[in-house]
Amino acid sequence: MPTPIVALIYDFDKTLSPRDMEEYSFLPGINVEPDVFWGKCASFSREHQMDGILTYMYLMKRMAKGAMELTRERLTKLGRDVAFFPGVETWFERINAAGREAGVIVEHYIISSGLTEIIRGSAIGRHFKAVFAASFCYDENGEAVWPASAVNYTSKTQYLFRINKGILDVTNDRDLNAFTPEYMRRVPFSNMIYVGDGLTDVPCMKMTRQKGGYSIAVHPPGQTELADDMLLQGRADFSVEADYTENSEIEQVVTMLMRRISASHELSLRHAEQVQRAHRRRGNYVPLDIPMRGGLDEDDEAD
Repeated sequence: MPTPIVALIYDFDKTLSPRDMEEYSFLPGINVEPDVFWGKCASFSREHQMDGILTYMYLMKRMAKGAMELTRERLTKLGRDVAFFPGVETWFERINAAGREAGVIVEHYIISSGLTEIIRGSAIGRHFKAVFAASFCYDENGEAVWPASAVNYTSKTQYLFRINKGILDVTNDRDLNAFTPEYMRRVPFSNMIYVGDGLTDVPCMKMTRQKGGYSIAVHPPGQTELADDMLLQGRADFSVEADYTENSEIEQVVTMLMRRISASHELSLRHAEQVQRAHRRRGNYVPLDIPMRGGLDEDDEAD
């Protein structure tokens, strides 16, 4: 049997980075204060009954006109200025090593309402197997002309299923929606750990937990109320400070969860072996592949 995969899935803004990514160099580059920009986004969204993600993307394009070229190259370069919570830049190597020690393969994913180009251009962009976030499409001159994707807090959940089934191409809806037995899915929900900071993460947190995975709510130093609320309301399993340094609380929690996932995998293998052994003892036909958790429940539908 292959080594189990653990998917660590993160929000980006205020989960890995203390501020919204647009505030580091995009808004200063067009000489607009963050409060002014986000205020315009809120009022424009209300006025036009417009999705909030599409709103900020539209206003980025409109307000950048004449002040900054909104190209893929420029947006990617903006990622260089994004700052991170303590320990984030060395987190991935440490967690990968802890995963190997626990007997699992660790994969890192982003599900964010921020911009793919900025995330990929940041100091940590290379660590992610996939980034599911908003993005622009570009004309023949390289200028952003239209949203290619917009990821809001409810649409975030579809990407959990993409990770679950291993369908990372966002244009491949056919395979995503095709029936796939649980034991054939690449990353079981029980092997997922979702890390987020706020109410926009609740749908993903709740779904991950309901399907057997784990959710961690992070908070800035001293600002515990929202993360504690999510813990007490059953939306998160843990509430920890956004401190990703060596031996921090979140590192300890994630390491323990990886060990638990590895142990569960080993026990599932042992169960499958014993089922096969029991069949052989009785002279029964032994299936080559026995679902480690007994296959689909009667009420389990193809997601």
